Amino acid sequence: MTVYLVGGGPGDPGLLSLRGRQLLGRAEVVVHDRLSSDGLLALAPPSAELLDVGKAPGSSRSQEAINQILVDWGRRAETVVRLKGGDPFIFGRGGEEAAALEAAGVDYEVVPGVTAAIAGPSFAGIPLTHRGLSASFAVVTGHRASDSTEDVDWSALSAAVDTIVILMGISRRRHIADSLMAAGLDAGTPVAVVRWASQMRQTVWRGRLDGLGVADVGAPATIVVGKVAALSFDWASRRPLSGRKVVVTRPAAQATGLAEALAEAGAEVICMPVIETVAPADAGAGLTEASQRLGEFDWVVFTSANGVNALLSKVRDARCFGSAKIAAIGPATSDALARHNLAADLVPQRYVAEGLLDVFPAPTTNSGRVLIARAAVARDVLPAGLAEMGWNVEVVEAYMTRFIQPPAPEVAEAAQADVVTFTSPSTAEGFLAALGGDPSNFGGVAACIGPVTAATAAEIGFRVALSVPEHTSAGLVRGMKEFFGPGAAHPGGVAEDR
Repeated sequence: MTVYLVGGGPGDPGLLSLRGRQLLGRAEVVVHDRLSSDGLLALAPPSAELLDVGKAPGSSRSQEAINQILVDWGRRAETVVRLKGGDPFIFGRGGEEAAALEAAGVDYEVVPGVTAAIAGPSFAGIPLTHRGLSASFAVVTGHRASDSTEDVDWSALSAAVDTIVILMGISRRRHIADSLMAAGLDAGTPVAVVRWASQMRQTVWRGRLDGLGVADVGAPATIVVGKVAALSFDWASRRPLSGRKVVVTRPAAQATGLAEALAEAGAEVICMPVIETVAPADAGAGLTEASQRLGEFDWVVFTSANGVNALLSKVRDARCFGSAKIAAIGPATSDALARHNLAADLVPQRYVAEGLLDVFPAPTTNSGRVLIARAAVARDVLPAGLAEMGWNVEVVEAYMTRFIQPPAPEVAEAAQADVVTFTSPSTAEGFLAALGGDPSNFGGVAACIGPVTAATAAEIGFRVALSVPEHTSAGLVRGMKEFFGPGAAHPGGVAEDR
């Protein structure tokens, strides 16, 4: 049993260390701060206990109480992640928590994180060291503990380093500016204030030291004082989806790749699953029975990765397919087969039922048989089309899709997003259900995979801005970069089984 003090970085999930990601992925309990991003918390297993111990203004939560929570859970659970913003040991009180765990005899490990002292300037395009301008920097806290009268020796600090980085100093910015100028720092010294570093809502205020005290800035923010604060290598805002808030609605187990690709393109991602896949109404009895006679069919057809995973969970090994050939409706389904060491014999260029019908061979005898493993509720285009070609078609329910009602605060945040992504008709229907059945509660536009999904989204009232022909997460992100990115003509707003 171990408590892991994990530095979560400044907010962008992509800045979490590999070790931190591994631990979050198997955590039983996550004890997190108030400002921990949803993207980070989404990396924890659905079964994980999430405990918010963040200290907001006016909160009565003490550090001692947090320490005790860690000790108590550290004695009960195998893997406890204490998720902290930035780095645990840089003004994160991680040392106090480590001391409490050590005194209690609870095993712990420290996982470093990217501190806002580095990430804030970096995302604002400010190098803390730069030839000819800055050969040194110091990181200090602008916050003074309520039980202490001590303050930073601003005079010694300003004389010792070229660049000063101040964390938690917004509320005392006037005092800090006055102290630095009193210590001899020029009133015209460049200053930058980076708020919400690495996130879509990041803002950067730039000015002079004598203007810091009256600057209209808020917390959480990083203050940079020094000549380098006048530099701006503005790479972050040039990412193609920078400034976009995007909702990912697909099931949690399938959302990670899409969410990461969107975040890498600069989007702020809200992971809000609105559907989940469960066993069919017969608890999988029909699927089990069909899996025992796969060799009797000429073709086994899969219309989704979920269908692949459901059927192959019943199959002992590939020999059960006998001479049956395998068809996949698209690359995502084909990739799912490959993960089971099976190669699809047929994948259409159009990744919809109609595309598969266009290339599906006619039966050579009147006894030709096809098995389709698919969702309990799906379009009948494929089985009807194959039957019309002369095939004897058997459809087996591999799984069911049901809606999830996310918590009200998550729905409220998602409703304010710029774009919602739909990867199947059921994600569109599930998002509508989450909105209370009224599509006008969402002010943004939809980006969809495939014409079937797009048609469903439009039919139920969403404004569809984009439908990508490549039925993959990579294709969706690529299409969104082209459609919404810099210089695009559409800056904001205008298949497969369920």
